Amino acid sequence: MTLISDNPLRDPRDSRLPRIAGPCAMVIFGVTGDLATKKVMPAIYDLANRGLLPPNFALVGMARRDWEDQDFAQIVHDAVKKHSRTKFTEEVWAQLSEGIRFVAGDLGDDAAFDKLAQVLGKLDRERGTGGNHAFYFSIPPRFFPVVVNQLKRSGLSKTEGDAWSRVVIEKPFGHDLESAQALNRTVDEVFNPGSVFRIDHYLGKETVQNLMAVRFANNLFEPIWKANYVDHVQITMAEDIGIGSRAGYYDGIGAARDVIQNHLLQAMALTAMEEPVNFDAESVRREKEKVLSAVVIPKDLSAHTARGQYAAGWQGGIKVPGYLEEDGIPKDSTTETFAAIRVNVETRRWAGVPFYLRTGKRLGRRVTEIAVVFKRAPHLPFTQTSVEELSQNAIVLRVQPDEGMTVRFGSKVPGTQMQVRDVTMDFQYGDSFTQSSPEAYERLILDVLLGDAPLFPRHEEVERSWEILDPILDHWAEQGQPDQYRSGGWGPKSSYDMMANDGRQWRRP
Repeated sequence: MTLISDNPLRDPRDSRLPRIAGPCAMVIFGVTGDLATKKVMPAIYDLANRGLLPPNFALVGMARRDWEDQDFAQIVHDAVKKHSRTKFTEEVWAQLSEGIRFVAGDLGDDAAFDKLAQVLGKLDRERGTGGNHAFYFSIPPRFFPVVVNQLKRSGLSKTEGDAWSRVVIEKPFGHDLESAQALNRTVDEVFNPGSVFRIDHYLGKETVQNLMAVRFANNLFEPIWKANYVDHVQITMAEDIGIGSRAGYYDGIGAARDVIQNHLLQAMALTAMEEPVNFDAESVRREKEKVLSAVVIPKDLSAHTARGQYAAGWQGGIKVPGYLEEDGIPKDSTTETFAAIRVNVETRRWAGVPFYLRTGKRLGRRVTEIAVVFKRAPHLPFTQTSVEELSQNAIVLRVQPDEGMTVRFGSKVPGTQMQVRDVTMDFQYGDSFTQSSPEAYERLILDVLLGDAPLFPRHEEVERSWEILDPILDHWAEQGQPDQYRSGGWGPKSSYDMMANDGRQWRRP
């Protein structure tokens, strides 16, 4: 497969045709980390392999390594060959590798950024990247201000004519409201808001985007997507692994900051938002911000939130350590590995409908889903024994790993008696479409290069998410040690009590 930059027969009004990035260069800070090698570099190759990058695309890495261009090219080569989604071909790699460059230096080193400016200037002249530069921050948040100020000092944040300069920031976006606001001020002093892309890879997943398609492209679901019919909504992101080698990052952050503040609140906003005027970035963001602004947390946080730490146990036939037994974790750590909260969205559409968000490590299985659970029928003209196996109707969007959607409803059991029980209708991406879903990072990186940002949260959304979560985190900080839960289970007893307090129960994903 060859790389293409444009198609002369392409009608730009035809949205069915793939969007192709124009001439540009991407700089990755932190190229030695897992994120860059396992996600970002493979996604760039996959975009190239699909013909969505221009033939003169350039990739520049910067790190504290004594490497030459060819050394970095080998790192990229090995990363994409091991982790890319699409088939590795030497033809595509040969063209991509022509634009690979490396700059050695520390993030606080003026000389290194001066060299970076020289390298990008040379790429603009020799490869025609046109002064279009994307800077990917695959680094810890504490280094964000350093790099932003270096980009300003070296002149790399400035643009001329139609050229653009964009920043891609990985989560976490701060660790509370105050730090998020400070980070936003630092970035906004140098880059205009439209040039800042706060990346949340869950928003790039096909099934998260499918949520909007299901709601707004079908008249089948939207009329019942409201408090008149919906009893409650459950959003779950469960992992069956522990923290692994992430102790240095995870301890002190915890499940709520790591997942609820960004992934789950964003998924909730997409679930609850009104129909946007169109699918451009501003329209989608405006509707999400309205939802987050309408969120109210419960007054009794002890009864309507839960947290826990996984204890030692057995998972998948393997004995696993508890969180406090993991390497690098203090024995008195109060960091939660499981978090669950209830919030309400006080709008006309959702008044009285609770949203339950939960996430955790070392749970029963790896799964992410959005479940809209409906109220029971107001009247059932059957005997109680006929419907005793009937539960509530539900629409479940599976984000991972079995991407698709399930509708649960009641149906008669074959036989001479009237018995009704639950059945499901399933849609799976793998069965319905011949092409596999692209990785989230493919979609998001392409959107950055195109300047299209409907799936990137704006700083107002980030700050509002912290306003929701901060009081809960403050409450937990006063409670001491989190509850323990068995590895391989579905969280601490307090999370079941939290649902029981409302007369409900968690779904078993």
